[in-house]
Amino acid sequence: MTDPADLQAARRRATLRRVAGVAIDFDPARLGLARRMAGLQRTRLGRAVEVTPAAITQYEKGQARPTLPVLDGLADVLGVPTEFFRAGHPIPALSASGAHFRSLRSTTVLERERALSFGEVVLAVFAALEQHVELPALQLPDLHVPVRLGQSEINGVARHARNLLGLPAGPVPHVIRLLEAHGVAVVHLEDAIHRVDAFSHQHGHRPLVLLNPGKQDKARSRFDAAHELGHLLMHHDAEPGSRLIEQQAHMFAAEFLTPAAELVNDLPKRIDWVVLHQLKRRWGISLKALVVRAHALGRFSESTYKRALRQLSSWGLPEPGSLGPPETPVLLPRALALLGPIDLAVQQLASDAGLPINEVNRVLRAAGGGDSWPTLSLDPRPN
Repeated sequence: MTDPADLQAARRRATLRRVAGVAIDFDPARLGLARRMAGLQRTRLGRAVEVTPAAITQYEKGQARPTLPVLDGLADVLGVPTEFFRAGHPIPALSASGAHFRSLRSTTVLERERALSFGEVVLAVFAALEQHVELPALQLPDLHVPVRLGQSEINGVARHARNLLGLPAGPVPHVIRLLEAHGVAVVHLEDAIHRVDAFSHQHGHRPLVLLNPGKQDKARSRFDAAHELGHLLMHHDAEPGSRLIEQQAHMFAAEFLTPAAELVNDLPKRIDWVVLHQLKRRWGISLKALVVRAHALGRFSESTYKRALRQLSSWGLPEPGSLGPPETPVLLPRALALLGPIDLAVQQLASDAGLPINEVNRVLRAAGGGDSWPTLSLDPRPN
């Protein structure tokens, strides 16, 4: 039975909210974005601001507007200024159905929503930057992709992609920079979203690739970026998340990074870690990827392949023979430098995107801008 005192207190709070009035200039989509960025369910958010989950749903759908005290509470709980919810700076939502998440089974809906919301903020920052700097236009090749995508068809797509992207024979010098130069927005996910491996999304005129920051390994970062490129080129209409789709992107990445015709004769027929380490340094892919490649190209028998995998498993991660720090994006920080002093440039982007400065800084750090960015502060005292 509900305590009469609790009922009376709830009625008193409701009366105060009604008297305070409602927020007029309110963008419901921005509330949904802020909630997903924080990784909160509607139930928890409603409890924190003393409204029902149904009320949160109504706010996000534009069926009702929060009162001013509730709006202040939402801003406080979600860690954004109240101005964040003001209309006038629409941020298009990224649909979950269009995102190629590496592993749907190992991530929760909230984790995927949080990753998607971060992607939405990333694209909002890119759009704001494009008001001042001409960024590389989208120039990904428009390939004819066969309906049936077996190994040979995928190899053909990867080889054609290399040609159209202007790659000569040999290793790809820098996979992430190649994507950026052809109009793809590439950033790292935040550490707080570490359970999401990597994902890509076709959105508007600028595709998005987000990579896991936890893989502090150059070989793995290169393969992940090539994997997401495979999705962008091959899977325009494919249902994301299936094991088959992920296998196809893996096969694309392997052929794109290590064309069979150039690699096969250099692969040993028996386990030779010295040779495999040499190939790892040359091609910039992991020992495990080379072992898988040797098996796929018929150089390793099934038993040799399994023995090599057992040895790699016993070494664990990171595997021996580090290639150095992972590849990182450079496009956003270099473009930002063209706007002048960094603190003023960040403030300009925040204003143009309708985002708090700390949110812009989050994106810049994830886009290769380093660990700390100066924040503009003003002394309130008169001179």
